[in-house]
Amino acid sequence: MDPRHLELLRELDERGSLTAVAEATHRTPSAVSQQLRAAQRAFGVPLVEAHGRGLRLTAAGRVLADAGREVASGIARAEARWQEFRGGVRGTVTVAALPSAAAFLLPGVLAALPDGIEVVIDDVDRAEREYAALTRDHDLVVGHSLAALPEGGAAGLVVQHLAHEPLDVAMAPEHDLAARERLTPEDVASLPWVGVPLGFPFDTVRRAVEQATGQVVQVRQRVRDNRLVEALVAGDPARELVGILPRFTTVEGAIRLRPLDGVAARRSILALARPDRAERLVVRRVLDALVTVAGEVEQRHQA
Repeated sequence: MDPRHLELLRELDERGSLTAVAEATHRTPSAVSQQLRAAQRAFGVPLVEAHGRGLRLTAAGRVLADAGREVASGIARAEARWQEFRGGVRGTVTVAALPSAAAFLLPGVLAALPDGIEVVIDDVDRAEREYAALTRDHDLVVGHSLAALPEGGAAGLVVQHLAHEPLDVAMAPEHDLAARERLTPEDVASLPWVGVPLGFPFDTVRRAVEQATGQVVQVRQRVRDNRLVEALVAGDPARELVGILPRFTTVEGAIRLRPLDGVAARRSILALARPDRAERLVVRRVLDALVTVAGEVEQRHQA
């Protein structure tokens, strides 16, 4: 049984097409097709079948793809044990991270890691359901969710909770609500909002306010960048716009932050990884550092 055939089926199962597998593995589609034909000859049964305009794994193909995951994890565990025996941890870890989470996590992580471990950062701001797919091409993915797991699930992945971060209502210092210490859904439901695109986690707060009050929130703008939310709220000439911003990385000055009671207004910061990548010793060291730094940040904001 050729482990390369198992890895091919695993990649095909996760990526969905020969073209995607070819791009990810830096090969031509014809080379991938040739390897697939060789795998089918070796196992003696059909491993893929036509599905729409593409292919999908047969039941036999899925069994072997799962075996490929187990083999990859076993090899990674063996390599980690050997590195521990040799007494040194070296290597590169690729991290895809939501910018607003990376801002309070990664500076501390980079400072804590020993020489020999290199972290390559890719800042990505995606809809919540898209973070799990990033684990195909990155060792670790730092994302967020307003639930325990990302929308769309994380089946087959290692999921490590890092921190709970409150999501506060942002407003100009001259806003009528700035004098209050805490706010309710009724306070903000009738105000104009700077929101986020549909499908992004912060929009869950807007939906919760609408459900709690029975009112439809007026969203004047939908933008991704938190700094742009700050600028739009602070620069509103009418001093009536509000937005939702994360507490750990938002600095009060041109805006004020106020907690929102009565609805779920906090996000979970999560690290996701494929099981075989999570077994790598160098990846475990970076994940341990993420957990430590996140705990320290969370404690500082609770003090």
